Amino acid sequence: MSKVEIKTMPFDKKSIDNINGYYTDYPIVYFLNNDTTVYIGETVAVRNRMKNHLNNIERKLLKKMSLIIHEKFNRSATYNIETKLINYFLADERYKLQNKSQTVNSVMHEYYEKKFFNEELFEDIWDELLKREMVDNSRYMIENKDIFKLSPFKELSTEQLELQQKIIEVCKQHINDDEPYVFLIKGEAGVGKSVVLSSVINKIQELAKEKSSLLYKSNNYLLVNHKEMLKTYKKIASNVKALTKKNFEKPTSFINQRKKLTNKADIVLVDEAHLLLTKSDPYNSFVEENQLQEIIKHSKIVIAVYDDKQVLKMKSYWNEERLQSIIANYNAEPTYKLTNQFRMNASNEMVNWIDHFVEKKINKIPKDAQYDFRIFESATDMYDAIYEMNKKYGLSRIVSTFDYVHKKDNQIYYVEEDDFKLPWNGDYQNSTWAEQVDTVKEVGSIYTIQGFDLNYVGVILGPSISYNEFTGELEILSEHYKDTEAFRGKDEFQNYDEVKEEIILNSLNVLMKRGIYGLYIYASDPKLRTKLLSVSKRKENLL
Repeated sequence: MSKVEIKTMPFDKKSIDNINGYYTDYPIVYFLNNDTTVYIGETVAVRNRMKNHLNNIERKLLKKMSLIIHEKFNRSATYNIETKLINYFLADERYKLQNKSQTVNSVMHEYYEKKFFNEELFEDIWDELLKREMVDNSRYMIENKDIFKLSPFKELSTEQLELQQKIIEVCKQHINDDEPYVFLIKGEAGVGKSVVLSSVINKIQELAKEKSSLLYKSNNYLLVNHKEMLKTYKKIASNVKALTKKNFEKPTSFINQRKKLTNKADIVLVDEAHLLLTKSDPYNSFVEENQLQEIIKHSKIVIAVYDDKQVLKMKSYWNEERLQSIIANYNAEPTYKLTNQFRMNASNEMVNWIDHFVEKKINKIPKDAQYDFRIFESATDMYDAIYEMNKKYGLSRIVSTFDYVHKKDNQIYYVEEDDFKLPWNGDYQNSTWAEQVDTVKEVGSIYTIQGFDLNYVGVILGPSISYNEFTGELEILSEHYKDTEAFRGKDEFQNYDEVKEEIILNSLNVLMKRGIYGLYIYASDPKLRTKLLSVSKRKENLL
């Protein structure tokens, strides 16, 4: 096929009048920009579209227009490339986007020669923009950014799009209710819960600015009790027109602010709701009994996404019974379940193996040509493999169960196994841990990596994860688990030991589902290591 053309010219009436060629009534992609702002679009009538933009108050502030032309373009291809450019420009972080949500059309779909347009041609486009110094970061750098993966402009699956639209309809229907309305969404790690919420907060903030909308002037928030996730959301807000950083808060901050005000918030989205406190925590400025209950009390509509298999602390202990006991007091939508796995590029058999493993069952490891799964005899060899993958693909890290001392006292603590010794993760204020280049030389904890993707993850199963040769299953030795904060509040549990084991297995579940393309495992316990090697079809300790 012929090469793509990019024609850049001043964004003014004279340039628009001089546009000529076959592409004047043919599908094209374009973007308008000045030094700080960009708008990206696609059209089949470029002159008319540009004239309309020139009459738009915001758009006419942009000084250049760039037309992206290819003789084989069709509407599916131009829409696809437009959407990709929006997400890449957002993650490039050079410009603030003027674009609005593409709610109706933003669903993944196949079309003729999609691979060519979506991969080969788009790569040519981005490389040319880099060459012309119109963007700053390579595709490789952008695709490894959390802001890219959590973009509110992402193409959604059919399931995700249906949920997004359902949430927005629920908000419109119940915004003027006298009583709070609650909508719970359940989904395991990697099903795209946060991507849906990112698109929803952007859309409802756009509607909040439209006079004709039922949500006009609504006061809306997205809450997340996870410092690393909050950084990503606020970074997105810095580069998207409809959002501001004040739309994103931690639950405790939101609750304490609302207590001082007489009015309720309108729509409150809660990401990672399984991290909400289920008991008072005065040390962290929460003095009430339950954060979800308080959020509902101070909101008209609450949309909360959760995964009870990611509960990690006794002071944030959620199960179906506890959730439903709270929701029963309010008007509520039936719980919606997201099911399709998007993070892991693995077969169902491989995902099922992990699910069974965190249920303490050790089955024969299935073959999976698409997913790089390895068991290692040495933590050092596993680290060397991860280091190599990081050099090739980026965003590859070692993580570990919380079986090694790690305190918040500004001291350095290490994860040590035989000849392996690396420090636990540091605290990075302005970006997420995995995006820091040097953190390949650190070990990530469950609290650092929960909610995020890695390309390849190496998991150290510490001394708390053992193997019982009589039962043929995992054995959890909770006395070796060093996260004492996780077990604070044990007095309220009659089945204390069961809950401790559940929390450790949940942490294992989260760690093992971080890798998009590969999962490497090293077990500290010799019995478990031997068992894993025996059920592996390839006993890997080499690159």
